[in-house]
Amino acid sequence: MANNHHQYEEVHLTDDDDAEDIELVSGGVGGRQRRAAPPLSSSGGGGSTTKWIVILFLIVLVGVYKLGMEEGKAEVQHEGLNGGGGVTDNYSDVDVKQTQHEDAAVQEEQIKKTETTTTTTTTVPPKPPMKFTMDHLTAMRTECNNLINTLNDYYYGEDKAIAMLMNSHIAPWDFNEVELDHVESTDESTFVNQYPPRKLRAVKLVNTMLRALVSDSQRTFLMGGIGSSVMAGHDNCHYDAYESQMERLFSPIWQAADMEFTFQNAGEGGGCGDSFENQVWCVKQNISPDVDVVHYEWTYFEHGAAYDWHESLLRWIQMLPKQPPLHIFNTGRNNKNDRDVKLTDYYARYGFNAFYMRTGFENGGYDYEKEKSEKEIDRFAWGHVGDGYHNTTRYGELEEDDLRKTSLGVVMRNWHPGPMGFQLTSDSFTYVYTHAILKALDIIEKEVNDGKDPREKWDASTRPIFMKGDLLEPMYCDPIYCVVDEPPGCLNYELPTFGQWGPRVEDPDDDLNPYLGEVQKWNVWHKDNDLWYMVGKQDTSLFKKRDDAEMCRHLDACGGISASKAEDGMVVFRLPKMEVGLVVVCGCCGKDVGQNMFMDNENLEISFNTVPLNKTTFDVWPNKKCVRLLKKFPTSGRESETPTGHHYLALKLLENQVGADVRISHVFTI
Repeated sequence: MANNHHQYEEVHLTDDDDAEDIELVSGGVGGRQRRAAPPLSSSGGGGSTTKWIVILFLIVLVGVYKLGMEEGKAEVQHEGLNGGGGVTDNYSDVDVKQTQHEDAAVQEEQIKKTETTTTTTTTVPPKPPMKFTMDHLTAMRTECNNLINTLNDYYYGEDKAIAMLMNSHIAPWDFNEVELDHVESTDESTFVNQYPPRKLRAVKLVNTMLRALVSDSQRTFLMGGIGSSVMAGHDNCHYDAYESQMERLFSPIWQAADMEFTFQNAGEGGGCGDSFENQVWCVKQNISPDVDVVHYEWTYFEHGAAYDWHESLLRWIQMLPKQPPLHIFNTGRNNKNDRDVKLTDYYARYGFNAFYMRTGFENGGYDYEKEKSEKEIDRFAWGHVGDGYHNTTRYGELEEDDLRKTSLGVVMRNWHPGPMGFQLTSDSFTYVYTHAILKALDIIEKEVNDGKDPREKWDASTRPIFMKGDLLEPMYCDPIYCVVDEPPGCLNYELPTFGQWGPRVEDPDDDLNPYLGEVQKWNVWHKDNDLWYMVGKQDTSLFKKRDDAEMCRHLDACGGISASKAEDGMVVFRLPKMEVGLVVVCGCCGKDVGQNMFMDNENLEISFNTVPLNKTTFDVWPNKKCVRLLKKFPTSGRESETPTGHHYLALKLLENQVGADVRISHVFTI
């Protein structure tokens, strides 16, 4: 307090303070006057004494006010020394107004510091470390090299392995020239014009692997195959189909990165009446829309005339989240169909290519024609064992059962490949994809060594979104249906399916159902195939004596939704969002059921948005099991209206329906 008292004694009133005091006691009128108070006198009157008492009282009051201000500043000073703001201790001869100004300045500075601190603390936290670590990279590279070395040795050296496994595609694969700047290029027009198709194709596949590896949200590399009984693996155990072989061969590479590899085999036998013409519309349901790579096979259905469907499928899947490459599997030779060759180069930037199994065997140098003419040995005849290079598969060499080992050496069961044919197919795709992974690993390693985060370029979230106008102009497919922003929607009752349906059967009791209150009792069914369905006589005989027979079971089965009499009423499909208005319905089971089941059946009423359709406007399309009900949206009438926001398709059996069931296997739209 001594120090405070000293400070109090040092404080002087300013001129303004004096003037204010004088005016308060003057009682004068008009302008303020500056004059001194008269000296005290014992002889002064009572009024004078009162005035002097008031003056003294005011002087004391001002002093107390000054003292309080000084003590407050001393307290602030004390707090500053203890971390409360760093205020200095020199307040001698400080004017009150100046002090208030300085207090405001200090507070403003403190606010700025607080704002700076707040900005720093609310900054978005740094990304967590990438899940794909350098340990994963090292382990994965080791597994890749082990697999490539294994296949190089198995096919008698790297040159022959490349010839059989990489050059057996319609456009040979080559990853040697793929560099970082190619994969990270954002100027597609410049990139496409600067580099040849073989490089564009390889870059797309490397980019696919890069994104799968560095995206923290992805823990499975997913492939899906659509196709016929060849894709399904018929006349073999399911275990021996090329997709199953590939899962076993390719999985260790992904497991080294703590990831999984899954190949969804959606192959379906021809007994249901399907072909590529109706199944490509169901790619989004038959396999997951989240696939990284799509495989396609309909070798014995195409007869060289499926190029427009290849193009449609390729374009549709570019609208899926991961824009997967399309790779086609053929069992025969690469005859270099002119239109397919053009498509392969034209769509190289999307990774398009096709593998030919027979060409793969022949590229190894074995003279099959000479052996056939001189020794009458046809290694591609039904049931022949040995491909000229080996007498059984690699896993067959480990088999203790001689009958099973021999069975695993069959190249062609009939028109379906056997385990040896499927092994070459699996080896080819795995060899190609493994080379793409090695290139991706080199790029990731370089980025990390340069102090960069690979996710900034290749995380799934950075993948550009394609719209229909972003793709090339179509060469062969119908632009009305193949130039769209979304893949077709499909409801496929056949098995197996792994993806998302488009149309769906509306709940009969749903308030939005436009046929609410009407009978809707159609039934869903699937053919109940036993364990030995399409396994083949040789393996059936063998595995009936073994405990692991379940691995032979195939996944495919015919199915549908059906009705047989008027009492079953109707089935109502709520259709998905459509761009064009195409609506197609397919029947089961047979290749040519569409005409009789839907178009010529007078006891079947088909309605769209509650309006019965004129059957003379229908056509059998895209194959004979299907009928196109609408080519595009109606533009007038009740059928063009959607009060609930949805389009509805309804099929109703009338009173005179007798005989065969009406069975629907597919409904697809776009």
